[in-house]
Amino acid sequence: MSNFLFKLSYLNNYVIVYIAINSYSTIMLHNIENKVLARKLREKGYSYSEIKEKINVSKSTLSLWLRDIHLSQENIARLTGLQKSRLTAAESKKKRRIAQTKKILSTSIRETDELIDNPLFISGLMLYWAEGAKYSENIAFSNSDPLMIRLIMNWFRQICKVPEDKFRAEIHIHELHVRKNCEQYWSKITNIPINQFYKTQIKPTSLRFRKNRLYDGTCSIRINDVNLFRRIMGWRMGVLNKLKLEYKYQIPAITYFKIK
Repeated sequence: MSNFLFKLSYLNNYVIVYIAINSYSTIMLHNIENKVLARKLREKGYSYSEIKEKINVSKSTLSLWLRDIHLSQENIARLTGLQKSRLTAAESKKKRRIAQTKKILSTSIRETDELIDNPLFISGLMLYWAEGAKYSENIAFSNSDPLMIRLIMNWFRQICKVPEDKFRAEIHIHELHVRKNCEQYWSKITNIPINQFYKTQIKPTSLRFRKNRLYDGTCSIRINDVNLFRRIMGWRMGVLNKLKLEYKYQIPAITYFKIK
């Protein structure tokens, strides 16, 4: 038989008597304690976010627990002030982000004049423009051609000056083509150590035999660097300006603007 648990708990003006006969009951009793604490904090005028900092529950659970509690005018005024402060901080952050992005774009557009005659610069930029990620401010390039991967890695290293510890790689391959040395193969191509590879993604397939015996999957190169992404977009704008083509850059989820 499960252990029998008896617990008497005092929480402010609440007295809670617990009787639990198994681990499930113990968890339920812990939830009751959290609910009582959440209600006391809400009665004091705490916001849901402030309560979540003290109790690890979702906002939907808090909404269910606290929906019948009416706040005083004083507490409503306090929460309104907090909300205005957060909105002001968010707007300030947005303005700083736009200003920083414009500065990076302007600088990289000017850099295009110095780099445009470099074959590696222009070939790598066009390759990334065609095959790379362009809309989430995350740098990612995927291809199954080892020569393209070598070229883009040279571009990242020599033109973009990406530090070696910033590189991440991930292989996508159909289960029919899986080989034991697949990661080693792409590690040799990219010169990225195995410990900087994500787990290989193996895709199911309906094929019964290998159609391409030389296929070693698709290698995806990832670099987490928002400012470098914006710099690459600036280079692209610089090239388009030289071709007399107008281009507007969009900061994801914020706005459009044109840099001259």
